Amino acid sequence: MQPTPTRARPGLVVPGPDGAVREIVVVGAHGGAGTTTLAVLLQPAWDMGTVRRPARGRPAVQARGRPITLVTRNTAAAAARATAAVNAISWQGESVAVLAIVSDGLPEPVAAVYRFQLLAARVSAIVRVPFVASLRAADDPAQADLPRSARRSIAGIRAEALRCADGPASMTTP
Repeated sequence: MQPTPTRARPGLVVPGPDGAVREIVVVGAHGGAGTTTLAVLLQPAWDMGTVRRPARGRPAVQARGRPITLVTRNTAAAAARATAAVNAISWQGESVAVLAIVSDGLPEPVAAVYRFQLLAARVSAIVRVPFVASLRAADDPAQADLPRSARRSIAGIRAEALRCADGPASMTTP
């Protein structure tokens, strides 16, 4: 798989001291989580679709040293799928750097809040992404007008993921 080809949003991606930008693996806990949208906004990022059930010889996710961001919605069912996804990723010896919880614009159900609290001990960071109405109408998420809270969430995902990164320098984009 190749990184999702888009233009990076100015101000959201900050190169490291060597001028390179670290890549992030973005994977969804379930369909419709917002994985592709976040991958576009987190460029350079690898959009890996949804977590697959691991099988002999086929891991759930192949990060190859890149930090993993797991994306989920903020519903009770989505929180359950996020738990299963963390289990699948952990089973293969990988870890989730960031659990990105994407809001649907409504308050989180109590069951979801509880499940996310339990997951907090199993992931390096949790970042909540606010509902962004402009993304619903945008053909290209990279061109959508993001509110400050959304820009902060995107920057927070990148910062937390890279804080957990342990991959070699070859995992960068010049």
